[in-house]
Amino acid sequence: MATLTRITTQKKNKNRYNIYLDHGHGEDYGFSVDADVLVEYRLQKGMELDDATIRALIQTDTLHKSYTQAINYLSYRMRSEKEIRQYLDDKEVEPEHVDEIVKRLREEKLIDDQEFANSLVRTRVMTSSKGPLLVKKELIEKGVRGSEAEEALAYFPYDQQLEKATKFAEKKMKSGVKKSRRQQIQNVQQTLMQKGFSGDVIQEALSQLPKEEEDNSEWEAVVYQGEKLVRKYERKAEGYERKQKIKAALYRKGFPFDLIDRFLDEYTEE
Repeated sequence: MATLTRITTQKKNKNRYNIYLDHGHGEDYGFSVDADVLVEYRLQKGMELDDATIRALIQTDTLHKSYTQAINYLSYRMRSEKEIRQYLDDKEVEPEHVDEIVKRLREEKLIDDQEFANSLVRTRVMTSSKGPLLVKKELIEKGVRGSEAEEALAYFPYDQQLEKATKFAEKKMKSGVKKSRRQQIQNVQQTLMQKGFSGDVIQEALSQLPKEEEDNSEWEAVVYQGEKLVRKYERKAEGYERKQKIKAALYRKGFPFDLIDRFLDEYTEE
């Protein structure tokens, strides 16, 4: 048995207390506990503590500290159960304590994978250019079940997907005016697929792209790319051979033959 001789407040953490014990050979530092544990066990000077009680106090305090860490981790944003477990594992929390903490957090409604998924989808809709397939992938990686992810995607309806995809496509087209329209379209399609939009949404978004001044911008792009090719082949080929090389290069870039021929007529010499 040990006698509790003194309780002092830690200097750097006013919510933690140092417990001093006398095992019959004078006072020594025993262990420290959080304020909640101090109150729960009603620790006070003069108490007699056996070894089993001391071990229980230390275990309870360790569990409490880990729970507090989890609460702090949750204070920044919602977390999935998998994220909480990974965080506690990284902190080297004992597996049985991890299970107990997760159970308590669930009971207190502090972790709920469905609510987490719903919130993440709403956030991505508002703040990112990701499509639903990429958002679902992110949810799965965070440990959300497929059925929960699907339910959460109800917060990303088709009309919002189309609006987001169309806005991105329009912006992408404006940034690629020096390329052929066909090449621009291919780039937009590829990027939207990488961002997680479905084929139906992509095709609908492309169909809504503005078509005014299309011919003029395409001609400007042909001239821009064509002049670069003229300079490239200026010393490498002459006459017909040079024209054919330029023609083939422009075709590979997605320009139509009528604009290619027009460029060759207006900007090259035999």
